[in-house]
Amino acid sequence: MNAAIQVPEEWRDWIAHNIARGCDLEVMIADMMRAGFAADAARSAVFGLSGRDAATASAANGVYVYETPRLPAGNLIRTPNRDVRITLRIERPTVAFVDNLFDAQECDELVRLSAHKLVRSTIVDRERGSAEVIAGRTSEGTYFPLNADAFIARLDRRIAALMNMPIENGEGLQILHYRTGGEYTPHYDYFPPEDAGSHAHLAQGGQRVASLVIYLNDVEDGGATVFPKLGLTVGPKKGAAVYFEYCNSLGQVDPQTLHGGLPVLRGEKWIATKWMRQRRYGG
Repeated sequence: MNAAIQVPEEWRDWIAHNIARGCDLEVMIADMMRAGFAADAARSAVFGLSGRDAATASAANGVYVYETPRLPAGNLIRTPNRDVRITLRIERPTVAFVDNLFDAQECDELVRLSAHKLVRSTIVDRERGSAEVIAGRTSEGTYFPLNADAFIARLDRRIAALMNMPIENGEGLQILHYRTGGEYTPHYDYFPPEDAGSHAHLAQGGQRVASLVIYLNDVEDGGATVFPKLGLTVGPKKGAAVYFEYCNSLGQVDPQTLHGGLPVLRGEKWIATKWMRQRRYGG
């Protein structure tokens, strides 16, 4: 039954009267919640009687609209040549910890293939769109184009199945190395639409929609992935990964996915990162 129908008739009359007066819909929803209505029921009733779609209206008001996650449901996800287990899942935003995505040999092989061609990591300058070195990102890295060889192609297929996106929407698999003291201060993986520097990157396949960070070694101490706005810290575990998504079908981006890599206190950290785009990636 529609939540608007469940609202008593006197409240439906109240909603209709205030819509006719031109009252702000979000204020009306807040009034209903103070009166004891659940948020979803209040929103459904107000937007339903106003004739507006709740998701579109929320987006117009700058509120991120959460949709059905791209990440497949369930505790066990079947991918080509490996079943992986979800051991932690958060709904809003969608964040998940994935166990046993790569085996130890795959992790070691990625490190071996990358170690001789690392260069200092950069970020995208928000105004110019150029690659810039900053003090807050102290890793060095490299990447492998999609399907670079049979080994990388096998990993790309597995990752695409987990992320529930076409392989061709993915950027090349990036490998990053952090020495002792290395960190990446909190940041967003998406390109801020309002930044001039984002325009050229968005033209290559649209916005980034989801990230997967795969841990390639067990760090002696430190090096966890942190989500400051969620109060969540995920410790690195060889072969495991953390997944999160942050762009919906309306093209909105979710600021709740602010995240960073905490300093490596002892030893070193190796990770692989995959970013998925809205469309086929043209880079």
